[in-house]
Amino acid sequence: MNCIIIEDQLPAQRLLKKYIADTGSLTLVATFTDSLEAIETLNSKQIDLIFLDIHLPKISGMDFLKTLSNPPSIILTTAFQDYALESYEYNVVDYLLKPFSFQRFIKAISKVNNASVNKSTNELYIKSGHEHIRIIPKEIIYIMADSDYTEIHFNNKKVISAEPLRHWENQLSNTMFYRIHKSFIINTNKIIKISGNEVFLQNNVIVPIGRTFKNDFIKKFAS
Repeated sequence: MNCIIIEDQLPAQRLLKKYIADTGSLTLVATFTDSLEAIETLNSKQIDLIFLDIHLPKISGMDFLKTLSNPPSIILTTAFQDYALESYEYNVVDYLLKPFSFQRFIKAISKVNNASVNKSTNELYIKSGHEHIRIIPKEIIYIMADSDYTEIHFNNKKVISAEPLRHWENQLSNTMFYRIHKSFIINTNKIIKISGNEVFLQNNVIVPIGRTFKNDFIKKFAS
């Protein structure tokens, strides 16, 4: 998961950076001392998680959180417990009270992972240009890589995303979706038949099976 830190205290920044590095499953994209500095990064990059302090200069973490229409997962990090109840009204995943241990940090990350899995089965927001488009994953027929972007195909429509195919492979990592080619991920619930090196999907879609992916795919779905 790509994450950012919004924290104005250097010791707290250093601790979060160490914990993130030790976790191995997180990529720290940037660190900010106030929340307004983070807006450009949130608009231009795929950020999955924010470690957000509450007491910040210019605008508080809570006030900043209220301005986000489609926020990534949020873990609040603060020395004050007064905002715990209010924070959960904004779907904050966890509330880390400083000082917190690495064990407590890992527990918070596990909650983020669980929340992401539950959400991905129900709805997903795709950043397309300057818009965030809500989709239902089970309605996806296939996803195709095309140059520097991906096309997400539904019934008679598609959405263009700047994210690479690897992103969607990770985001949709459940039994419904399967990568069968270097350029294609398919929704296995949309399969009509498998013939030779091709998969026939709903809406008269035919997708090739890549040589690298064929053995595993056939073994799992056509045995």
